[in-house]
Amino acid sequence: MDAVVPEFTGIVVVEVIEEVIRGEEPPLAPVDHDVPLRRAAFKGLVSAHAVGDVRRLPEGTPFSRVLNDLRPRLVTVTKDSPWLSADPARASAITQSVAHSLIVAPLTVRGQALGVVSFYRHRDEEPFDEDDVALTSDLCAHAALCIDNARRFTRERTIAATVKRRLLPQRASAPSTMDVASMHIPGPGGGGAWFDVIEMAGGRTALVLGDVVGRGVATATTMGQLRTVIHALAQLDLEPNELMARLSDTAMQLASERAALPAGDPLQREPLTAGCLIAVYDSVDHTCTLVRAGLSEPCLVHPGGDAEPVSVPGGPVLAGTDSAPFPATELSMPVGSVIAVGNEDVLESEPRLRVVLREGAELPLDELSDALAYALPDHQETEKLVLLARAKGLPADHVLTLPLVGDLAAVPEARAAARGQLDEWGIGADDAFTTELIVSELVANALRYGAAPYRLRLIFDGRLTCEVRDLGDSVPHLKHARAIDEGGRGLFIVASVADSWGIRYHAQGKTVWAQQSTALAG
Repeated sequence: MDAVVPEFTGIVVVEVIEEVIRGEEPPLAPVDHDVPLRRAAFKGLVSAHAVGDVRRLPEGTPFSRVLNDLRPRLVTVTKDSPWLSADPARASAITQSVAHSLIVAPLTVRGQALGVVSFYRHRDEEPFDEDDVALTSDLCAHAALCIDNARRFTRERTIAATVKRRLLPQRASAPSTMDVASMHIPGPGGGGAWFDVIEMAGGRTALVLGDVVGRGVATATTMGQLRTVIHALAQLDLEPNELMARLSDTAMQLASERAALPAGDPLQREPLTAGCLIAVYDSVDHTCTLVRAGLSEPCLVHPGGDAEPVSVPGGPVLAGTDSAPFPATELSMPVGSVIAVGNEDVLESEPRLRVVLREGAELPLDELSDALAYALPDHQETEKLVLLARAKGLPADHVLTLPLVGDLAAVPEARAAARGQLDEWGIGADDAFTTELIVSELVANALRYGAAPYRLRLIFDGRLTCEVRDLGDSVPHLKHARAIDEGGRGLFIVASVADSWGIRYHAQGKTVWAQQSTALAG
């Protein structure tokens, strides 16, 4: 419009098919008469409809005819033109503008209809001629190509947003030992940021925030791949630094596969780069272990409201060229403290956010996340994500810790202690029997194959976890004993009666655990 008014014509109306505005595929001609069009732009004296209105074109007009065959039309407008009666609102605007000459040209690409453009000359302007028709056709062809490129971008962005939404958890889990909330500003082009909250055995919770550099479908699918890997690795009960190292190995593999794509594939020219932060909160010890790969340092808000950055040595970005290790940092996280983790240095680049965290330390996390969003500048060019987690901890009376003697006499002692504790917690008889069986088998295995000192720990956080720790280096294996064998069924029995079990290795020794859902005694 700016290019042609007033130098070429006095009035222009641009109407685009509504499906095209939403990024959908344009229809082929002839276009069905029920297809709605949006008045996308207008410049002139009197507009029949407001810009933004969506309506169907009446049949029997030059505009509907152009959408049938995609052929431009030069029309002389008089008060007796028969097609004016089919569109009274447009006829009134034409009369008030004293328009006398009209060119209706299609917006079309590859035989598909995107809309129509109406050029009017009015009052003392010279009528259009055939040369003007050729000019408007060229102009509309160029405009249609630009609109179609925008439509394709809109469609790709919509697909990417849909893919990302489907790959993310539909409802964030709510661990019993933490309150969790997030502030998410998608940004105009989307992005690859995500977070996860993964409950682990022993009253622990893993907080994960990651960010894949880029936009579009490829970024969303890479995000989904890395997220799936993290969930799989978390089930192995790895230490956070080892989990991050394995995740980086996977990212390197994905990057090499991308680099091996054919040279004509656009994805081959986009390097894969991602950042990630993993924090594992232990609700029994009230500690948090953090590992960082490329993202900025988190912020810890103490119960009194004192907010400070956490000094976490940074490892290399995922899939980067640096092969440095990922150091882990353990810090005290007392009940009521809040840890905030953000992507794109958002907590460092926006000083106001630190103030909001400090002033809102006692607010519910949903309200605090809203306050963070309000503190950001109005317009965001890129995706912003901040994960907030407040430690609730686990009451001391929900944990039983029992040192064990170094012989098989510890088995009945451990079983008796477990029975007494389960009675105090009000665990039902069936679950108590299962727990006693698990305690017996895990303690006996540790005494036979492990090394002193030994420790039994029961943790009740809605689920019941039985842990036996020793300093031995032996690796427990699940065996299927033969009918004539007198032993070798310990872990097989545990795996049969527990919901899940696993092994957690430490700098010295290991912990074998089993977890089960419970019902309180009626």
